[in-house]
Amino acid sequence: LLVCCAAMALSLGAPQATRAAVFDVKAFGAKADGKTLDRAAINQTIDAAVAAGGGTVFFPAGTYLTGSIRLRSNITLQFEHGTVIEATADMTAYDAVEPNPWEQYDEFGHNHWHNSLIWGDEVENVSIVGDGLIIGKALRGRGAGEGGNKSLALRLCRNVILRDFSILFGGHFGILMTGVDNVTVDNLKIDSNFDSMDVDNCRNVRISNCSVNSPNDDAIVLKAGHALGLTRPTENVTITNVFVSGYEVGSLLDGTYKRTFTQANDREGPTGRIKIGTESEEDFKNITISNSVFDHCRGLAIESVDGSHIEGIAISN
Repeated sequence: LLVCCAAMALSLGAPQATRAAVFDVKAFGAKADGKTLDRAAINQTIDAAVAAGGGTVFFPAGTYLTGSIRLRSNITLQFEHGTVIEATADMTAYDAVEPNPWEQYDEFGHNHWHNSLIWGDEVENVSIVGDGLIIGKALRGRGAGEGGNKSLALRLCRNVILRDFSILFGGHFGILMTGVDNVTVDNLKIDSNFDSMDVDNCRNVRISNCSVNSPNDDAIVLKAGHALGLTRPTENVTITNVFVSGYEVGSLLDGTYKRTFTQANDREGPTGRIKIGTESEEDFKNITISNSVFDHCRGLAIESVDGSHIEGIAISN
């Protein structure tokens, strides 16, 4: 008995492990009324979490009108059910385009990340999770210069988790990941007007349980381009249990699944496919695509437009 009591006393007296702190964006002044620009309050909340050594930035239900949100290392953005992150039409609320000496080799949208609704550059241990909705209808599309033109852009990041949220109208890209390693993308719904998800020069990527609708462009596309100015293959990628389609934009998320294709910028009909390529200056290696459904779209494409080697590809069911 004495031994047990002594052990309990030591246990109670020992320092206890603390859970990562939670930082509520409303406590830092976010209004979530769909009218007030909440960009400054959101970024201040993230800065406070960073200063504390990392933690969870929590978004209670509401509509947050915002420009650029900068991700930092060791941070989780947690959306409560009913949270909407809405891109503002005020293009001055987005971060400036960073210089890139390699931008001449590709489209503008592939070569810049900071001019996005949410972006992270050389960060690690970052998560965006929860049943929220990102609306990027105000974002500029393909060919746009200044101002926000992507929903989520990540450059040279590590250990990333994207889970459970939805994107409606993603701009030039719903998600652009360039040079990102160790990524989990799970249970997302993306309903967008251009590329929904681009994976460029990335390694160790797992995409699962997602529904992706892209009538005007690719749903999930792997690339190996020149945006980073270095040779880096896209390799060790798993895509499984996904649904890709080319319905009218918005009709995946609202459940109407409209098949009348009226967009004039794609004369061959809806795209909505899984693709390896087009940008293919480096190689594609060790890629598995399985258990996926293609509806009202072009299905699957494997393209070595720029001369890459494509090897170790397994496609099933």
